[in-house]
Amino acid sequence: MANSITKHIPNAITCCNLISGCIAIAYALREHYSMALLLIIIGAIFDFFDGLTARALHVSNGIGKELDSLADVVTFGVAPASMVFAVCSCKYVQYPEFLGVASYFIPYLAFLLAAFSALRLAKFNLDTRQTTSFIGLPTPANALFWASLIVAYQPVFYSSAANYWGLVLLAGVFVFCYFLVAEFPMFALKFKDLSWQNNKIKYIFVAVCVILLAILGVSGIAASIVWYLVLSAFTQNK
Repeated sequence: MANSITKHIPNAITCCNLISGCIAIAYALREHYSMALLLIIIGAIFDFFDGLTARALHVSNGIGKELDSLADVVTFGVAPASMVFAVCSCKYVQYPEFLGVASYFIPYLAFLLAAFSALRLAKFNLDTRQTTSFIGLPTPANALFWASLIVAYQPVFYSSAANYWGLVLLAGVFVFCYFLVAEFPMFALKFKDLSWQNNKIKYIFVAVCVILLAILGVSGIAASIVWYLVLSAFTQNK
C-alpha cells in the first residue's frame, strides 16, 4: 500500500505545478500580474521538486515525464503568454491607426510564446544532448523573464505615454520564441561538486544575479535571464 502511494507523489507535485499555472492564467487575465508572477514562481518550485522527488523515491516513469511537460506548457507557456496578451490588449496600449481592425487581433500574437514553449518541451524530451546542459532557452527562464518584466514595468505600460508598447512587447515575443527553439547551447545550473574549477561559470552567474536582484528588485529577474543568455553566448557557443 505504501509503495502504491509513494509512486504517485511525484505526479501529485507535478499536478500542483499545473494548478499553479492555471491560477496564474486566471490572475493574468484579470490584470493581477504580481499574483500571476508569484504563482509562476511557485509552479517552478513544484517543477524542481517533482523530478527531485521521483529520483529520490526511484519511481520515475513515462507518465510522469509526459505529465511534467503538459504542466510546464501551462505554467511556463500559457501563463506568461496570458500576461503579455493582457498588457497588449489593455485600454492603455494603442496601435498605429493604419493597422485598422488588425490592431484588435495583434495582441493574440502573444500566444506564440505558448506554442513555442510547447515546441521547446517536445524537443527537450527527445533530445539526448540535453542531459547536462540546454539547447535553447528553458521554458521556466522564458516565463520568469516575461512575468517579472510585466510586473516591474506595468506602470509604464499602463501610462498615457505607452502608445506603442504593445508592438515593442510583441517584437520581444518573436525574439524569445526564436531563443526557445534555436540551436543555442546554454549551461544548466546543475552541480556535480562545489569546486570553483568545475562550476566557475555558474558561480559567476549566480553572483551577478544576486547583485541584479539587489539593485533592480523584480526587474532584476528579467535582467538575470538576459544575463543568462549573454553568458551562455560567450561561454557555450564556441
